Amino acid sequence: MRTEDVLAAIATGMWRWDNESGTVTLDAEAARLLELPDEPATYPTSAVRSRFHPVDWSEINGVITLALAEGTLAEARLRVVDEGGRVLRTVRSRCKPVLDGETLSLIGTFQEIREPQPSASAAQAPVTGDWRRSREAFLLDAGRALAEARSTSEVLRVAASLSMPGFSPDGLAVFGVAGERLTIIGHHGHNVGDDSPFSQMTLDTEYPAADVVRTGQAIYLPTPDEYRRRYPVAWPLAQRFGRQSWAFLPLIVAGRTIGAWMAAFRHPVAFSADERSVLTTVARMLAQALARAGVAESERELSLGLQRAMMPTTGPEIAGMALAARYVPTGGGLQVGGDWYDVIPLPSGHFALVIGDVQGHDVRAAGLMGQLRVALRAYASEGHRPDAVLSRASRFLHGITDAHASDDDRTGSRFATCLYLEVDPVTGLVETARAGHPEPAVITADGTVLIRPTEGGLPLGIDRDTDYPTTRLVLEPGETLMVCTDGLLETGGHDLDTGWARVRGVLHENAGHPLEELADTLVQAVHGPTSHHTTGPLVDRREDDIALLLLTRHGTPSPRAPRRTAMSVAQAQPERISGARRQLRELLHDWSDEEQIDAAVLMVSEMLTNVLVHTDGNALLVAEVTSSDHTRRLRVEVADASDDLPHRRRPGEMASSGRGLLLMEMLADAWGVDPRGEGKSIWFELYEPFTPEGTGPDGPASPEP
Repeated sequence: MRTEDVLAAIATGMWRWDNESGTVTLDAEAARLLELPDEPATYPTSAVRSRFHPVDWSEINGVITLALAEGTLAEARLRVVDEGGRVLRTVRSRCKPVLDGETLSLIGTFQEIREPQPSASAAQAPVTGDWRRSREAFLLDAGRALAEARSTSEVLRVAASLSMPGFSPDGLAVFGVAGERLTIIGHHGHNVGDDSPFSQMTLDTEYPAADVVRTGQAIYLPTPDEYRRRYPVAWPLAQRFGRQSWAFLPLIVAGRTIGAWMAAFRHPVAFSADERSVLTTVARMLAQALARAGVAESERELSLGLQRAMMPTTGPEIAGMALAARYVPTGGGLQVGGDWYDVIPLPSGHFALVIGDVQGHDVRAAGLMGQLRVALRAYASEGHRPDAVLSRASRFLHGITDAHASDDDRTGSRFATCLYLEVDPVTGLVETARAGHPEPAVITADGTVLIRPTEGGLPLGIDRDTDYPTTRLVLEPGETLMVCTDGLLETGGHDLDTGWARVRGVLHENAGHPLEELADTLVQAVHGPTSHHTTGPLVDRREDDIALLLLTRHGTPSPRAPRRTAMSVAQAQPERISGARRQLRELLHDWSDEEQIDAAVLMVSEMLTNVLVHTDGNALLVAEVTSSDHTRRLRVEVADASDDLPHRRRPGEMASSGRGLLLMEMLADAWGVDPRGEGKSIWFELYEPFTPEGTGPDGPASPEP
């Protein structure tokens, strides 16, 4: 008796699908079941596809892919429909995928069934459209959750929380591979110590996870008897957990098996095609998530290693001074960038503070930062002055970045901003050179915050021959110096001006607090809570790196310590007049009479403008506020190198100049012009009367003699 006759007798048809030719060959019984002429024939795939319900055809693709991956039979139920889409019958298809090179073919059978068959799983309902929708929703949610996991522990936590539709496992384990041994990356549903017998197994052990790693094929054990039959040696280890079914699936990434995933069930599971499909899909997503998490963790470890290698400590204590430092990396990538700080002991007994920012937030920027920091430390240790240190550093950076840029591509060129401060801890003298970097700020003993105008040059690396003038200031006892990179100022949509306003408010509110606490408060105002570690990871809302240094001079401030600020305005820098006005308002932030503040600002603007218009030299502004028992005094001096003394004029109504001295005579409490060898100084004073209750002036008061 022929095989065809036997199959026809039991209403079973044979078919073969050839991927290369795109055809399906049917015997007579298979053609009859598909409502085609009941004779052997070969049809285009599209002609056969039209005989099946569209939903079922979509399902069969996944079943075949699963069978091909596992090397098993593909089994599915397919509804046969007529040309109008009406269901005529349901057939069961069973086939064996055969892959020859890149050519895929399927050989299988069709057999009519009278009603939908329930899943063999004791816990699963019949495979219906509702179950399929539940499965798709579950896979979508699982994929999203695993994609968002950022560490191995998060991936394992997500995997443990997955609730599969109809057959959720109650025990999970993820195995990794270390050389020729299995390792347990994590598990769920087991007690502490339960993993001991399974850890460090060799790959040749007769254990399902080891077999899966060796072969890359899934293993399903639907009953304890099946487990005992196939793995008699490992069965006593598994028996004590009281499980009824087990699935071991390979974790494959880019064709490489990186481990195995075990799902164990307290209820019997037959592992139907649909159940295997769900488990296989979850295993693939889990493998990808673990691979991503491993890369991310390696990058974080590299990031922290780079930070520890590149960022210095603040060094030994400095006599008479306290120092606090923070470094906050940006949130993306390796969390290393071009910001840095350094504290350098100098041969003179002084020390240098350096803070800077290399252009970019990538590994290239971090590498250049490391080279530049070493170069700056070398130049400083040779005893060069601040201006010479920055000039040499600029030539160094220009040379190493220019070497990376071809004639046609200048993207290799980078620049860096930098602030270099040489500090005398005995006198508090600070000499500063600036290369395109934000200026330093000083918090006085009474909480006044002053941005100290500092002469500067171009950022390092742009021009080999840039000069960097030096600016001096004296840090008085009780005062704090702050230097930072622009990340502290411009994060959160701020520009330099509004960023300084935000930082000034934080400094003023926290004046007098311990230095470490003040450093944390400044960073928290931008990024949220941090720790005392200068290189520790923080929260994720980061737009730019931050480097921050705070320096306080010990000592008891005088109860009437003066406030002072100074700045120069060059002929080529008329825009600095607006900066001088801002500096004066900051100096007088708590002055009681707003009209006096406006008058002082007006006079300063007039004095500086006169120097730029009527002389060929630069102007030097010095402003100081002093206190006595009865009054506070503001004294402002503007000096220039011209010997020509100003004269009082009587300008007409239409005159555009000549009113400077008249304004001072009207607005100032005292004023004058003092010749000073080469040049002169024009000055004025304003007096704020003593107000014992703080409710307003207590009548006129005489200045302190």
